[in-house]
Amino acid sequence: APGPGQPAIGWLESETIRPFDAESPLGSIRGLLGLPLADLADALERHRSADSVEASTAHLLAPIDEQEVWACGVTYRRSRDARMEESTQKDVYDLVYEAERPELFLKATPRRVSGPGEAVAIRGDSTWDVPEPELALIVNAHREVVGFTIGNDMSSRSIEGENPLYLPQAKVYTACAAVGPAIALTSEVPDPHALRIELMIERAGEVVFRGDTSTAEIHRSFDELVSYLHRGNTFPEGVVLMTGTGIVPPDSFTLAEGDLVHITIDGIGTLTNPVMRLDIDT
Repeated sequence: APGPGQPAIGWLESETIRPFDAESPLGSIRGLLGLPLADLADALERHRSADSVEASTAHLLAPIDEQEVWACGVTYRRSRDARMEESTQKDVYDLVYEAERPELFLKATPRRVSGPGEAVAIRGDSTWDVPEPELALIVNAHREVVGFTIGNDMSSRSIEGENPLYLPQAKVYTACAAVGPAIALTSEVPDPHALRIELMIERAGEVVFRGDTSTAEIHRSFDELVSYLHRGNTFPEGVVLMTGTGIVPPDSFTLAEGDLVHITIDGIGTLTNPVMRLDIDT
C-alpha cells in the first residue's frame, strides 16, 4: 500500500473509500484505463481492499495521473450563441456547430489540471473570464468510455473574442482546468444524456451567478466525439474528454480572484474550486 502522503486510488462507497492494491493494475489511473471495459468490473472487485478510509479524512486529487485533457467546443446551442456574440468573426462558430467535424482541442496536460478544492486560474492579461462546467468522459486506452467526471474548462472570453486563432491562449495555461471530485463508472450512470449540470459562483459569501442545463442539450453524440478525437491520435494512458458547456454567464459577468466555483452534475457530485489570478509573467 502507498506510504503516508503518497497518492492512491480507491472505490468510494457512501462515506468510505476502499483502496485498490497498489501493485495491481488499479494502482494507478493509467493502469485502470489500460484494461478493456469488459475486464474492468472484475478487476475492481478483485483488487478492492477490505480496509477502508473515511472519505471525510481523505484529500481528494484530480482523478488523473498521466492523461491529457481534451475539450469539445460549440456542442450546445447556448455555447455557439455566446461565442458568436463575443467574436469578431461570428460565422466561424455557426459553421462549427453545424459541421460534420466537431471542434476538438487539447485543453490541458496533467500538471495544468487542478483537483477538488485547488485553485483554478484567470489570466493576468485577460479582462473577461468565465468557468465552463462540463461533463467529462473518461476514455480508456481501447477508445471505450469507462466513466464520467466533472470538468471546468476555464476560458478567457476577451482573448478568444479578439480572434478565434487565439483559442490556445484563451484556454491553455497554468491551472486552466479542474477535474473531479471522482469518476462515476458507466454502470453507475443510467443515462448520461439526461444529466442536470448546475453552476454556482460565490463572491464574498454571496451567490453572484447560478445557472443550469442538461446533457440532453448536447448537439453531438459521445461516440461521435470520441471517434473524432481518436482520428490520427492514440492515447495509451487513456484520455479525459470534456464535452462542452451549455451554461454561459451574461456578458456583464467576469470572474474575480477569490470567487468560488461550484459545479454539480447528477450522479457524480460537486466540484468546487477557488479562483486565483495569474501574473502575466507566471
